[in-house]
Amino acid sequence: MIRKIWPLVVAAISLGIDAYVLAGVLPDMADSLTTTVGAIGLGVTAFTAAYAAAGPFLSRFLVGRSTRTALLVALGTFNLGNLATALAPTLGVFLASRVVAGAGAGVLTAVATATAGALVAEHERGRAMAMVTFGLSTGTVVGVPLGMLIGEQVGWRGTMGLVVLIGVLSMLALVLRSGTLPQIPASRRSGRGTVLGNPRVAFGIALSFVLGMASLGLYTYLLPMADESGLGTWGFALVWAWGIGGVLGSGLIGRPLDRLGPRRLMPVLPAFLLASFLVVRLVDSPAAWLIATAVWGASGWSSVPVLQQALVRDRTEQAMPVIAFQMAAMYLGSAAGSALGSALLTRGVTADALPGWAALAAAGGVVLAVLVARLTPGSARVTTPRAPAPRTPATRNTAAGSRCS
Repeated sequence: MIRKIWPLVVAAISLGIDAYVLAGVLPDMADSLTTTVGAIGLGVTAFTAAYAAAGPFLSRFLVGRSTRTALLVALGTFNLGNLATALAPTLGVFLASRVVAGAGAGVLTAVATATAGALVAEHERGRAMAMVTFGLSTGTVVGVPLGMLIGEQVGWRGTMGLVVLIGVLSMLALVLRSGTLPQIPASRRSGRGTVLGNPRVAFGIALSFVLGMASLGLYTYLLPMADESGLGTWGFALVWAWGIGGVLGSGLIGRPLDRLGPRRLMPVLPAFLLASFLVVRLVDSPAAWLIATAVWGASGWSSVPVLQQALVRDRTEQAMPVIAFQMAAMYLGSAAGSALGSALLTRGVTADALPGWAALAAAGGVVLAVLVARLTPGSARVTTPRAPAPRTPATRNTAAGSRCS
């Protein structure tokens, strides 16, 4: 299975790096472009907004003729935007480049995830879609610190060069990949009204927004939270615990997802997320924080493929727009969570109180997850038809007697 989808995983790694790498080099970028950190921060907003708009509305138009072409166009747009970011001479060019990169990323995520699911048999679909999420989480966990290290050595433009390099490698992998890619269905009934008009999909997209707001949004303030709780010296370890948990969760959830189905797993993951927030809010032990942040990362990232499976289980012809809306909602939720955290801190709320607010969102996520699970069809068990038993003379006589009666 990995041999079929590895170019898509590499593409997802570049997306994972690009979505969060700017956070580590904001001051350097602000000095280079002679502007403020806040103005550079608008680049994250521009990327997220373009991601959310492009994924649902452009992806289905690109797959009309060729899935490979759609992937290459999306990757090319993504790489072009990142290259423009690396070379940006002014703030205006920088912000415009983030819009281009975000648009390519939004389309790429939807098409790559739907393609991964279509490349494998139905009983492997959970693992295949989870591997794309694994690429996203791996890019965030491994790529962001690596990008920060490169930024310290050669500047932020070198960091963006890393993103472009990985994106170009994924394009080459797609070009060199042997065999054809399956045509992704682009139903005429896959528009926004049809997709969002389904209650399960609507609740699922709302759940994706809530989980993005709670999990990824709160992650922005992990270091200030640790400082306020007297665990500042553990900050680096906590960041890695969250990241390693995310990589392991997204990498290992595939088999349980294929075996148990999304209906059973869907309510469990937001419950684990809620529990981890409560531990971080109420306990000051370093060991408890390390375990809780690892569970936080694992449950947050592994919920992505589980929710995707729940939403597209019986809607394969709408898989791509549904995934596009779901991922757009997650990234919008992340941006909203970060903004809400900033607003709370501005109003005098201490950083160590933020997990309590995130726990409220996670509790709402548990309710939404239960609703999604109840609306998700159960897994259809595939049974091997039994060969008919050989008919003995006695059996034939019995059957004849039954007909006579």
